[in-house]
This record gives sequence, structure tokens and C-alpha cells, in this order.
Amino acid sequence: MRQTMRTFFKLSIVALLFFPIALLGTTKKGYEIKIKVGDIKDTVCYLANYFGDKTYLTDTSDVDASGRFTFKGEEPLAGGIYIVALGKTRLFEFLVDKSQFFSLETTGPDYVKNMKIKGSPENQAFYDYMMFNQEKYVEAEPWQKLVKKVANNKDSTKLVKDALDSINKKVEDYKLGFIKNNPGTLMAGFFNVMRDVDIPPAPTLPNGKKDSAFLYNYYRNHFWDKIDLLDERLLRTPIYQNKFTTYFEKVLVQSPDTIIKDADRMIEIVRPNKEMFKFLVWYLTNWSETSNVMGFDKVFVHMVQTYYQTNQAYWANPTVVENLNKRAKKLDAILIGRSAPNMMMLDTNMMPQSLLSVKAKYTVVFFWDPECGHCKVESPKLKKFYDDNKAKYDLEVFAVCSDTNMVKMKEYIKKNNFNWINVNGPRSVTPNYHDVYDIYSTPVIYLLDDKKIILAKRLLVDQLEKFIERYDANLKTSKKE
Repeated sequence: MRQTMRTFFKLSIVALLFFPIALLGTTKKGYEIKIKVGDIKDTVCYLANYFGDKTYLTDTSDVDASGRFTFKGEEPLAGGIYIVALGKTRLFEFLVDKSQFFSLETTGPDYVKNMKIKGSPENQAFYDYMMFNQEKYVEAEPWQKLVKKVANNKDSTKLVKDALDSINKKVEDYKLGFIKNNPGTLMAGFFNVMRDVDIPPAPTLPNGKKDSAFLYNYYRNHFWDKIDLLDERLLRTPIYQNKFTTYFEKVLVQSPDTIIKDADRMIEIVRPNKEMFKFLVWYLTNWSETSNVMGFDKVFVHMVQTYYQTNQAYWANPTVVENLNKRAKKLDAILIGRSAPNMMMLDTNMMPQSLLSVKAKYTVVFFWDPECGHCKVESPKLKKFYDDNKAKYDLEVFAVCSDTNMVKMKEYIKKNNFNWINVNGPRSVTPNYHDVYDIYSTPVIYLLDDKKIILAKRLLVDQLEKFIERYDANLKTSKKE
């Protein structure tokens, strides 16, 4: 009997080693989040998650008469911050990290203050922080109201500043303490994204002066030090994309070549994580295509040529890739520094005029329409600038009217005394200028040099004037040197 029992125990140990733990009932698959909200009933609630600067629907659940509902699925939820919503109204947020089976109970109007959590230590920590942060906000509010009132009193200003600094330090110490004691958690990663760079004092140069470039270079070089760029959970928080926007718009020098170099560098860093790689390639492509910074279409063209045309954007369907390729090809031909495509169009005397035949140090290509409200604002400014500076800068304007009605075009030209080269865009013997120059609205201005190289584009007249002044001054300086 003893031998039989001994054999049974040995077999049991073997079973424990080789049978999946799930069969023993200690691990559950998927997720199940039970929720009770006391002030709603007989409705539908939604579960959504952040991703970049958007939110996406994850799950739905019917709410019973007592305000109970459950979000449940067979596959685990991706880590991040999730939103419980009633229609378009956000009720509250919670974390999804290691705990995927837990319960939340609350009621309005203060869902955070009234929240009770079971089975999720990370959410208990999340709500503890929100309550602490709210307490410090209330504590700081009266001091914040005094800032402007005591602005002219040095002693009072210092008192207010010291009080606010003390409160802010308590909040920062709270975060730093959590990061130290809970490394690797989503909340620790979230707090690290919120942190700024701690910049040491600038060193003294041999000439006795402080290194003026140190602060910027240190800030830029250490901007990402505290952040795990391979932690895809951070993508599903409301602040992560803003970190990238800050870096690419405010930290880096706003030069297309600088942006391209750093974009490629960061993409290589995140490449080991497919979701992070996908996000950063998509983000930089979309960000550069929609940027209002002149010349950033070069960044967009680079992104498409480097990552989409080489089949690295595995998530993009063929139609999207084809459209991006077409867009990049169009923009590539008219990037700053490229030779301007020729346009040959009929003037008001029905005589052909060629853009490339214009003899001038600077050629302003002005796309306009007589019915365009913005054109009516910009064209008088351009007229004045042209009359005042034609001789000074050796300047000419090649004005392309987009209206097919020659009578209307001539009337507008005569009324406004457009004494430059006037042509009718639709009456062209060269390819469609809308496609060639990417003209989808008016007015649009391009600036060309004497060799018809594109120097600038999509400027307002006020910007055009400043650009030419600065560019011309730099040309004169470089000639002297």
C-alpha cells in the first residue's frame, strides 16, 4: 500500500511538470472585467482604448437594471489605458496590464473618488495616484490664483512660487517613488513618459564663458533616456504620441534633412517591436504629409520611398501603398531644390508664354482665381511688392489664372493693373498644371531663382517678401566671402 501511494505521488509530480497550468485551473485565458456603475441602467456601455491620438472601440456590453455589465473576450486585451463610455460620454478610465480578470464598482458624479477595485493591484495604484493628484491640484489652486495678483511684489511672488514648487515636488516624488518600486509596470512607463529631461548646469568653456549650446544638445540627446521605446503598451495611452510630436516639432531643428536623419534613427531603434515600428512609420508619414512647414514634403517623400516602396510597411494594403506612391512621385518632382517643371500657356493676347523663358533673378509663380476670396487679399499685396521691388531684386511674376473665362480674367487683370506676365492655366500646351504643381486651391505662390530652381513654395506674400530679403542678403554675403 505504501509503495502504491509513493508511486501515485511520483506520477502526480510528473503531471504537474508536464500538463498545462490552465488545466489545473490556476490560469485563465482572455479577459473578463466586471463593472457596476450605480447611476446608469438598462443601456449599452462601450470599452475603448487609446492608440496614438485616437480612440478605438474594443468591446460593448449591455447594462442591466442594477448597473452591472461585463466586458469579456477569449484573447487578452493589449496593455494600455482603456475608457468606459456611455454613448459619447466618457465615464472613467482604467489600466489593462497583467490583471485581465477584475471588477470595478463606482457611481456618479465623481466616478474616480467613488471607485472600488477588486483583483487589480495596478488599477488600485492608478486610482490612488489620481486621488493624490486631485488632492494636490486642490491644494495648488488658491496659490495659482495668486500668481498674477502678486506679480509686482517680489517677496509675495517668491512665497507663491515656493508654495507651488513644494506641491509640484510632492507630485514628482510620488511618481519617482512609484517608478523605483514598480519597474516594468505600465504605470511606471506612463510616469516616465510624463517626465522631463533633468539638465545639469552648462560647463564652462576655456574662455571662461558658459557653453551656450550645451543645454539644447543635452536636452535633445537625452530626450528619450527614461522611456522604453519598445514598450508598445505606451501606444495605448493618451500622452505617448504627444511626446513624439514635441520631439519632432519643438526639439529638433525644423530642417527636412535633420528630421529625416532622426526619423530613420528612431525607426531603427523601435524596429524589433512590430507595433512600435508600425506606429512610428505611420505617424511620421502622416505627420509629414499634413505638415504646414515649408519643405516637409521632402520628409513625406522619403518615408514613402524608404518604407512603403520597399515593402516594409507590411500593414498597408496595396491600394494605400499605391496612393502613397502616386502622391510621393508627384511631390518628388516639385521639392525645394528641384528644377521647376515648365508651363507654356496662352496670355491675354492668346500668345504662348513659357515659364522657363522668363529672364529674372527671381520668378514668382502665382496661381490665382478671380473668384477666390484669399486671392483678393493676397494679389494686391503681391502687386505692391512687385512694383516696389521689381528693379531692386530683378523680380518677375508669372501669374497663372485658373478660370477658363478669359473675359473675367482680363477684367480682373485690368481692374487690378497686373503689369506682369499673365497666362490662363487651362489654356496650356504643357501637362495639367494642377497635377504638376499640386494645385488644389488658390492662391499658391512658388519662388524660383534665375535657373528656375524652386527656392520656396506655398508662401503668403508677407512671407515671400521676408524670404527674398533674407535670401538675397545671404547671396550678397556669400559673394563677399
